[in-house]
This record gives sequence, C-alpha cells and structure tokens, in this order.
Amino acid sequence: MKRLFLAIATLAAGVAISTPVLADLQLATAKNCMACHAAATKLVGPSYKDVAAKYAGQKDAVDKLSVKIIKGGAGVWGPVPMPANAQVSVEEAKKLATWVMTQK
Repeated sequence: MKRLFLAIATLAAGVAISTPVLADLQLATAKNCMACHAAATKLVGPSYKDVAAKYAGQKDAVDKLSVKIIKGGAGVWGPVPMPANAQVSVEEAKKLATWVMTQK
C-alpha cells in the first residue's frame, strides 16, 4: 500500500510540474494589465480582442507581444505609449501573449 501511494504521489507531482500554467485573467490582473486593457473594449490601450485580431495569422505573434509586454512600445495603437513592465518575467509574458491571442 505504501508503494502504491508513493507511486501515485510521484506520478502526480510529475504531471503537475510538466503541465504548463496557462495565463488567464487572473495573471493579467495580477500584473496590472487590466488597468489599461479589457477583453472586449478599448480602455487606455486596445482590447485583447483587437490585439488578437491584429496579430492573427502571424506565426511570431506571441514572441512579438511578449517583447512588447516586457519592454513596452509606442505608435502601433496610437499616440499613447505602452509602458515597460519589468515586473513581468519572460515566461509570464509568453503566457499572457498566448492568452491574449485566444481572445475573440
């Protein structure tokens, strides 16, 4: 019985470690993205739906957006620049960008 429990616990831990945590509204809120963006409506910045539509079909969209999330940018969506977000790690930026690209 002890061996069975150990085997199940080891398997569960392996699955938990190998399963990527998907970005979602909670991560976007925690990183203050929602202060300027909303899922379907323009606030200070574009809606996530509009971002996903603009970058749809671009194979490097997640990489492009990940860089913009961390470094910021200007001129793509108008005169208001997007500030850099140094508190967002590369991994978190990729998760956020992947999530943004699923918004419809």
